Amino acid sequence: MQFFSSDFKLGILGGGQLGKMMLYETRKWDIYTKVMDASADAPCKIACNEFVQGSLMDFDAVYQFGQDVDVLTIEIENVNIDALEKLEHEGKKVYPPTKTLRTIQNKATQKLFYTDHEIPTAPFTRFAYTSEIEDSIHNGGLQLPFVWKSAQFGYDGQGVKVVRQMEDLQGLPNVECIAERMIDFKNELAVIVARNTKGEVVTYPVVEMEFHPEANQVEYVICPARIEPKVAEKARDIALKVSEHMKHIGLLAVEMFQTKEDQILVNEVAPRPHNSGHYSIEASYTNQFEQHIRAILGLPLGKTDSKVAGVMVNLVGAEGHTGDVVYQNMEQILEMEGVTPHIYGKRQTRPFRKMGHVTIVDEDMAHAREVAQKVKETIKVISE
Repeated sequence: MQFFSSDFKLGILGGGQLGKMMLYETRKWDIYTKVMDASADAPCKIACNEFVQGSLMDFDAVYQFGQDVDVLTIEIENVNIDALEKLEHEGKKVYPPTKTLRTIQNKATQKLFYTDHEIPTAPFTRFAYTSEIEDSIHNGGLQLPFVWKSAQFGYDGQGVKVVRQMEDLQGLPNVECIAERMIDFKNELAVIVARNTKGEVVTYPVVEMEFHPEANQVEYVICPARIEPKVAEKARDIALKVSEHMKHIGLLAVEMFQTKEDQILVNEVAPRPHNSGHYSIEASYTNQFEQHIRAILGLPLGKTDSKVAGVMVNLVGAEGHTGDVVYQNMEQILEMEGVTPHIYGKRQTRPFRKMGHVTIVDEDMAHAREVAQKVKETIKVISE
């Protein structure tokens, strides 16, 4: 099939920043794109060939959207899988396949998948409703502290809460959820695996994630991770095992914990380009967005090595600021060497909303990390 400068049409469900960065690549190769998002101001709107406003969770909207595209992909997991299944059944190419999406979309199902396939993960208990947790604690079935996670629709610190005492359960939605044992880890790592339609598989180097203590969001992504080679090898092997069993097509970002004893435990996965791979736009031979396009179109996969060390800083809305966004001190960070800001195109800021990211590249990892700290302290995402 001819993909470039042709009648071929790629459909993308979700019009956020991940889609927008995917569109950098489709424009580079002149691939015709059609995108759907619920928001009329979605970041993707300016960069796709066709934009459809519609709810990603609405069966009819998703089903109609898929009618005239040749390949359908996603940039967010929260989509109507029944509609995708019907399209797949009718012969549409949907990547990642709906079977993979079903496993991943529900955190309880995802955790059971790891246990069934002997993939190391933190011990957990599944609950049909949050309200059942209190009884379980009183009966000695569950010990404090633990991490509460809503089974569906949680992302970027939403739908996740550390429960240290009974009071912490108050105000949590009464939904299907899991209670996961708190892991005493020394590092949070991630590996991105790419698999194309022909079964070719590659992994990116292991990255290390530094988290913001309050927001439960990644503050820095560091590539390569500052870990022992044998730990990195173990992380890549486990990521490949997850990928093999999930039979995804496209990208799979596997987030993991490195315990104090250097065990690797899988935390969760995302079947799409991921925050932990943004550094690759500036630092890798093939960035994650181009790789996703290559994979779902069955093209040869690109080289995943890094050219230089990369650190990515998330730009999130400052606390106490809601409204029209202002990027303060942008010129100062542009004066720094090896610094590239990416602004996602969201006009409205609110506390901790992901508004952009900045990549810092350098031959020397320690120096890149120092510059990243400066960037973090300099640029502020505030409202007018």
